[in-house]
Amino acid sequence: MKIGDKVSFLFDKGGGKVAAIKGNIVYVEDADGFQIPTPINEVVVESSADSYSTSNMVKAMQSMERRRQIQSDGRSMKAMLNEGLDEDVDMTRDANDDDPSMKDITFKAPVEERKGGNLLSAYLAFVPEDIKKVTDTQFDAYLVNDSNYYLQYTYLSAENSNWHLRKQGVLEPNTKEFIEEFSQREVNALSRVCIQMVAFKEDKPFALKNPLSVQMRIDPVKFYKLHTFKPNDFFEEPALLYTIVENDKVTRSINLDPDGLKEEMYAKPDELEKLTKMNTTPSRHGLQEAEVIDLHAEKLLDSTGGMSSSDILNYQLDKFREVMKNHRHEKGKKIIFIHGKGEGVLRHAIIHELNYRYRPCTWQDASFQEYGYGATQVTIK
Repeated sequence: MKIGDKVSFLFDKGGGKVAAIKGNIVYVEDADGFQIPTPINEVVVESSADSYSTSNMVKAMQSMERRRQIQSDGRSMKAMLNEGLDEDVDMTRDANDDDPSMKDITFKAPVEERKGGNLLSAYLAFVPEDIKKVTDTQFDAYLVNDSNYYLQYTYLSAENSNWHLRKQGVLEPNTKEFIEEFSQREVNALSRVCIQMVAFKEDKPFALKNPLSVQMRIDPVKFYKLHTFKPNDFFEEPALLYTIVENDKVTRSINLDPDGLKEEMYAKPDELEKLTKMNTTPSRHGLQEAEVIDLHAEKLLDSTGGMSSSDILNYQLDKFREVMKNHRHEKGKKIIFIHGKGEGVLRHAIIHELNYRYRPCTWQDASFQEYGYGATQVTIK
């Protein structure tokens, strides 16, 4: 297969010309000029003008199935040669060498960066599994990375004068990662924790960030109080959040020198409250002059009874197109489309529309703290 070949899709209607080949991904340009990225083993090269006929697609699928049967039926080389199948057998190499379907896909989508994400922000979060039984439930600990950097981290707890490694790993940009689960009886083991982080980016230059090491005192009593766990921007459930770093400003560590401890003991009540807030819920970053459109099915429809998943998706996309059409002349207009996380089907459909139907417009992930990972911001151009 080479650039310029006419191909058709094996598992869908249509096809086009090969515009580019990157690894195991082929970019197929259709009649409207759209380039559709498709795994190379899901297209077939056509040899006649009747490129997209049903018969040709059936023949291509039958040919592929026959090759798979030859590779897996376990017969000897001699038996296959005797049956006239020598044209499908290469005596010098493995039969899987030329079959794209048998090769691993090495393509890795680049990290999607968001505006403002080049300032480090990270949080330690505790989420009760059953908020209604906060005095008798398990808790989940998470690390939240609200930045465009990878964060190599270690998560430790104090054991007298020593430290115990509880988890280590790498947080991907703009993600959260489950750390551990614990019960009320184990909360005391987390009275003092330390998070160490090193920030970096892959395959691109980046601004150097200082390594950080933040110690925190976790109050076990908070885990028995319902009002401790509050609505937040990272979880659907109420959570207790501690700031590790926010907008490149590292939170104040609990390690105080004697003079610092004395200063805190004699601090005025309002000053003490300000110090306490440094280790709690992060601030919110609002979006100005942005119209918010919620595309969740339950927000658009009174009932989804009798509708298939495809019907619901098409209805949501029609609503997206209607909004874009109504604001197409409002240059600079910002629109937040809330699509949720789920399996990402609606989000990918919206991104496809933006890339091919609304090319002049720009888009990016909406504020993580405002909408989590379930919204896209579009700017009309």
